[in-house]
Amino acid sequence: MKRLSTLAAGLAVAAIALTGCGAGSPSASSTSAASGSGSSAAGLEEVTVGLLPIAPSVAIDYGVKEGIFEKHGLKVTVQTANAGAAMLPAVSTGDIDFGIGNPLSVMTAADKGLDMRIVTGYSNSKATGDDINGVVTRKDSGIKTFADLAGKTTSVNALKTQGDLTITESAEKAGADASALKFSEMPFQDMEAQLSRGNVDAIWLPEPMLSRALADENNTLVGYPNQTAIPGLPTMVSFTSGAMATSQPKTVKKFQEALTEVLETAEGDQAGAKALLPEFMSMDAKVASGLKMETWDATFPEEQITKLGELAAKFKFISKAPDVNALKAVQ
Repeated sequence: MKRLSTLAAGLAVAAIALTGCGAGSPSASSTSAASGSGSSAAGLEEVTVGLLPIAPSVAIDYGVKEGIFEKHGLKVTVQTANAGAAMLPAVSTGDIDFGIGNPLSVMTAADKGLDMRIVTGYSNSKATGDDINGVVTRKDSGIKTFADLAGKTTSVNALKTQGDLTITESAEKAGADASALKFSEMPFQDMEAQLSRGNVDAIWLPEPMLSRALADENNTLVGYPNQTAIPGLPTMVSFTSGAMATSQPKTVKKFQEALTEVLETAEGDQAGAKALLPEFMSMDAKVASGLKMETWDATFPEEQITKLGELAAKFKFISKAPDVNALKAVQ
């Protein structure tokens, strides 16, 4: 298990559970982290942010190193988790002030009774062109379209989340019986080998594993399920608890404004942000510089979130589509 190196400008790190759910894990030395928001000796308000150890999370590191959070009066402490769902209980109890994770996990938690609120958008898949995740199969598999996945087994990194949801919708749109799809849970790093051995029929991969799998002449792309199901689907959002949004609205607003500037600046300087990946994730510098990244954008993606909730309810990932306005931390 690797740990995060100390980040500049007061970014401390405490690992919750580092696992390789991306192209590597953030690497580094480490320090103690205070839980909950408060005031620091430098006059900055301390907030704890939960992150996944994946490439888009580097925008938070970028924001710290560029002094953007400090400019907005915040001292950020990071905690990393192996999945967005793992952060939700900690955010709910206030052990973590803000989390960065996929919006379906937030909806699922809210559907189960946790009072969770989305503060901002964070990263979005590409509405057109080459997307940042896709479904790959072997060229001799006979699978040409999403409809051909019916009766086959597709591996995703976690069940009942955005991977299998968008694949199911894509297959149904292509004319397949959605109930005929089969999914298996598998770490991303194991998928390509299991596909080549014939243990699964297709695999759902993000970048950079997607490009690596497609570099094998025996593999082929079935398609981009995000684009088929919901073009521009948000891959991550920032969120907090209802209690935090109600009791500390000024802090939430401050974080919203800081993250908006962070993401806008990082999106305009992707080369600079990606230059942090070798240290942030122990990623090869050449791989980092050529990495296809999601679009960083703090705008609340209301249309896509609404469609996501409707889709999740349609396939019974949640009991009913949420009231999207009630999910907003800042009205």
